[in-house]
Amino acid sequence: MTARIYCFANQKGGVAKTTTTVNLAAYLAAAGRRVLVVDTDPQCNATTSLGVDPRQLTVSLYNVLLDGRATREAVTLTAWMNLDLLPSSADLAGADVELAGVLARERLLARALAPVASRYDYIFIDEPPSLGLLTINGLTAATHGVIIPVQCEYLALEGLSMLLNTVRQVHDVLNDQLVVAGVLLTMYDSRTNLGQQVADEVRRYFPQQTFNTIIPRNVRLSEAPSHGKTILSYAPLSAGAMAYQALAQEFLARMEGAQAAA
Repeated sequence: MTARIYCFANQKGGVAKTTTTVNLAAYLAAAGRRVLVVDTDPQCNATTSLGVDPRQLTVSLYNVLLDGRATREAVTLTAWMNLDLLPSSADLAGADVELAGVLARERLLARALAPVASRYDYIFIDEPPSLGLLTINGLTAATHGVIIPVQCEYLALEGLSMLLNTVRQVHDVLNDQLVVAGVLLTMYDSRTNLGQQVADEVRRYFPQQTFNTIIPRNVRLSEAPSHGKTILSYAPLSAGAMAYQALAQEFLARMEGAQAAA
């Protein structure tokens, strides 16, 4: 069986996109699923969050996409069983320019993942906070949809229409399997009315896709990446850890349950 591929996207930065990609992957791996995290962001946040120093890599996603290196050469083991990483590097920052003349450049990532997809149950693609070529590649490669983290703050929905328009265009031209598979409310502060208002608004926009689980603001979630750890290993009893554990359970029930019912 080939992996279910999801990308995590929002062109707005600071919405817990990488935090969600890495920690959901960690909990699925702990539940016995084989997971590959693909870091397509030149800032390398997912890479460092999983304890890998991008400056010490000899082969990264950049070499796979730009130099034609085999994907298996770039895949890196992490400290966690069942959880592998296809790391990023700062070189990816110039990918839009370097790939400008490449034929079928929107499908490079999809082609790169094909040889390793049978080794995993899930492949999670962490997208850059933009709508450039790397993000288009992730959306094109996502066989099972895009998951959109939305922070519970003012202006959270601003610009979301641009992302949804891009999703529609990619669906129509490049990947007819692309859907919005889930919307996740993040950085929720129960002390404010605003957080609840935004949550209500998001649920009104995406009544079927919005996860019931809400990720709270939590200092442990912010600290974990600086230690190269997931929240599962850094602070497993924190509120943030409990939330991502609940999200993983809901994710599996929703995604695998839907397949079983089909």
